Amino acid sequence: MRNFSIVGTYRSHFMDWFKDGIKSQFIHKGYTYLDLPLNDIKLVFNLVDPERPRPFRRQAQATFVVSVLELEDHNGDMFKSAYPYLIRTLANHLICIAHGQDQIKVYFITPEQGCYCLTYTFGEEKQLFQSVYQRLEPLASSNLVIDNYFEPDLPQTLWDGDQVTQQIYEAGKKLDELNLLPTPFPIQEYLSERDLRHLQKLYGIGGLSYGNLSSRRDEHTFWMSASGVNKANLRTVGQDILLIKGYDQERNGMLISVPPQIQPKRASVDAIEHWMIYRQHPEVGAIVHIHAWMDGVKATEINYPCGTIELAKTVAQLVQESENPAQTVIGLKNHGLTITGRDLNDIFERIEGRIIPQVPMT
Repeated sequence: MRNFSIVGTYRSHFMDWFKDGIKSQFIHKGYTYLDLPLNDIKLVFNLVDPERPRPFRRQAQATFVVSVLELEDHNGDMFKSAYPYLIRTLANHLICIAHGQDQIKVYFITPEQGCYCLTYTFGEEKQLFQSVYQRLEPLASSNLVIDNYFEPDLPQTLWDGDQVTQQIYEAGKKLDELNLLPTPFPIQEYLSERDLRHLQKLYGIGGLSYGNLSSRRDEHTFWMSASGVNKANLRTVGQDILLIKGYDQERNGMLISVPPQIQPKRASVDAIEHWMIYRQHPEVGAIVHIHAWMDGVKATEINYPCGTIELAKTVAQLVQESENPAQTVIGLKNHGLTITGRDLNDIFERIEGRIIPQVPMT
């Protein structure tokens, strides 16, 4: 499904030129343009009026929305100015165009992955639209795994957890003590309290989690912290800690075993990545993901969204290529780290004193 559309009522001479350039580039690369968005639309560009920003209402989870915003004569911190528009338009990505005297800067901003910039010099439109395509297409064509299929078949002997869940509880307190940012940048400096609540509600980032952790239970299953829970108090099975037992390819969702008569919390979107690493590397006993950085790590080249098959495959491949897959650290571009270990204690011992809270943006 390689199709796209452009919506929104905002018009200017430059925006019309930019819209036509994007449209031509994506068609040239094999995408089909649709005049009216359909339920199965893959990619939508939403041209945003700065005075009255409006969201594009998705009809399907798989639709990737890019809001496009034009700001005249902007001075100061672009990220701080533009980020609220990303939130208010419910977009996966924001393109913010800032006009200068001799150059135009095109900023790419995402809910969790920071900000990076392209510079357009007049007369270089071919290079500009090629670069926009190269930045967006891998993200827009990626496949999210966000559905959860809860099955109330957890053996009663595990309703109160086991030795592994106790290790996760203790490791969760260590993770909390790292005092990491919930996102790879100091988000509270860029959003008002109202917009921060809006972000949490719209994107389901429950509490803006600063990471997650998991530990293998057996050959086929692993325990993992749930989405958006307090890492300092991971106690309740089915809510704070989930038993991930597989990935259903046909339904494109994670299979989760929970106790009966419990209202479960959702699995972290990173569950597909953890599942793939455990499946491919039997020697890996635990995984920690944090929104932080370490010097000298090998990183992904494309900042695929978390929870996508593409990111999971890329990270699993880098783990495979590492010198010691059971004890390696992989950087997720503009996002954070995935760390494998023989167990959770092994991971926290290896990273002690090496964590850099601020993730570099490129």
